[in-house]
Amino acid sequence: MNSISPSFWHSKKVLVTGHTGFKGSWLSLWLQTMGADLCGIALPPPTEPSLFAQAKVADGMRHQLADVRDFEKIEKIFQSFQPDIVLHLAAQPLVRESYKAPIETYSTNVMGTVHVLEASRRTKSVRAVINVTTDKCYENREWVWGYRENEPIGGHDPYSSSKGCSELVSAAYRKSFFEDAEIQVATARAGNVIGGGDWARDRLIPDIIKSIQENIPTKIRNPNAIRPWQHVLEPLSGYLLLAEGLYNKKDGMSGAWNFGPRDEDAQNVQWVANELSKKMGQSPIFLPDPKNHPHEANFLKLDISKAKNKLGWEPRWSLNTALDRIVDWNRSLNQKEDIRKKSVSQILEYNKTGVVL
Repeated sequence: MNSISPSFWHSKKVLVTGHTGFKGSWLSLWLQTMGADLCGIALPPPTEPSLFAQAKVADGMRHQLADVRDFEKIEKIFQSFQPDIVLHLAAQPLVRESYKAPIETYSTNVMGTVHVLEASRRTKSVRAVINVTTDKCYENREWVWGYRENEPIGGHDPYSSSKGCSELVSAAYRKSFFEDAEIQVATARAGNVIGGGDWARDRLIPDIIKSIQENIPTKIRNPNAIRPWQHVLEPLSGYLLLAEGLYNKKDGMSGAWNFGPRDEDAQNVQWVANELSKKMGQSPIFLPDPKNHPHEANFLKLDISKAKNKLGWEPRWSLNTALDRIVDWNRSLNQKEDIRKKSVSQILEYNKTGVVL
């Protein structure tokens, strides 16, 4: 199991898009702990409250409010900052929202990717780019084994297909512009990330926590749907390891990568809901949500053999441990502790974990 090198990241100029979001905030905090020279491009935080505000993420970086759909503004920031490494997380990230706003979803997730890659191409300093997509970019046949990186791209809903398009854009840019250039480009596909600081709509963990706090039943849309659950730090550690490899031009780093959980952590929604409720000291009370909901996948897993064998990456925290960390983080929030300090302490704890817990 390989570890992230803080000395590699110290003073590296890193540009993160989507740094005000859930994953982007955790990633920005992690990079700050290692002394990276960090610039973020994003819209204002998508929720109120937000991890970005609670953990004072802006205090340790250059915080640029911009829309990835605005190429002129994006390119100006790239040219001014001159990053070494680009981590592209900005997206419209919700399946159900994509049914309500398909134009916004495609313009952000597809053209936003084009703009980031084009800005990277025009910026002499850039050496490595990672485009973060999703496990949902695959043509999901709902079979029992995990998808490998060479499986067909698809997507039933606007969000999933927009991320599939983003994968195709990345592959086309890599073949058309970057094969003979200094820039190494990869895409990263993770599972259903969970962790402290997620207040997004239509996500199971935030819905359960809110229901418990308000003493009301939780409505569950698809209790038997199986998801590849993982703590947010799991895929982020993969992105960071991959970025090191890309920057150092190690063989076989460009291309697509899966950073999913262990097979045994692909549990159904009902199981996760029950376990989290118990860990929060509550008897689980759930109601079926009988509305006619848009299509969502019932079964999805990722094969992480490539990341294990070529990067030396593998999951460190089991789903059970991930749920414990969520409860711990929310306890600190409720007790009005320093959330930046709590989040950083969980990052440092994760870094020290050498075996699966």
